[in-house]
Amino acid sequence: MVKAGAALAIILLFVIIHLINPAFLPHMFGLLARGDILETADYIASFGPWAVLFSFLLTLFVNALGFPPAIIFSTANTLIFGIFWGIVLSVVAETVGVAISFILLRFFFRDAAEKIISKNKTLSNLDKYSGKRGFVVMLIARMVPYFPSVMLNAIGALSAMSFRDYVIASLVGKFPSTGIEAIIGHDALTHQEDPTRMILVILFAIILIAGAWWYERSAARKAAAEEHRR
Repeated sequence: MVKAGAALAIILLFVIIHLINPAFLPHMFGLLARGDILETADYIASFGPWAVLFSFLLTLFVNALGFPPAIIFSTANTLIFGIFWGIVLSVVAETVGVAISFILLRFFFRDAAEKIISKNKTLSNLDKYSGKRGFVVMLIARMVPYFPSVMLNAIGALSAMSFRDYVIASLVGKFPSTGIEAIIGHDALTHQEDPTRMILVILFAIILIAGAWWYERSAARKAAAEEHRR
């Protein structure tokens, strides 16, 4: 009954939005379906002083939904607010969006996933591993540009990973991947090319991946040593 109530609350939210402005949702879904970055940027900019808030909510919603690709909105944000602030806005909004997706997916589907996992030894071991090492795995996965966010949302929510680890890994991991995607999209649309920006973002991503890999190896060796002492 609680899950049914939550689902009805989500539906009610869309009904209220439709009653307030009947043209908004059809226009919005049409915009999302077309995936035109320049059209998206113009629409967001049309909100004037409210553009930052609207872009934040729109990017949040798309990442919670998992469709369309986030690069459309991260690139649009760089065109409107500049490279630095566009990336910062996108990363924060995307992180909040995937956090909401995590909460909803875990709330509605984790119980069913646990029943399936408990019947399979391999899945059970992977589930335990995700609880212990999920942070590093999610961090590295989030740093990969163009990786479908909806898959990582589902993997995180249906595994034993903690909400805190998921959010921190997503926030940190999204900076290099979103930065790379947004800079490539921005430069392609504006016919500019500044290799310095891209090099800095790639170096940052390499440092993060190397640090995560080192942390994972150290944690694994420590766990193995503790197990051996027992």
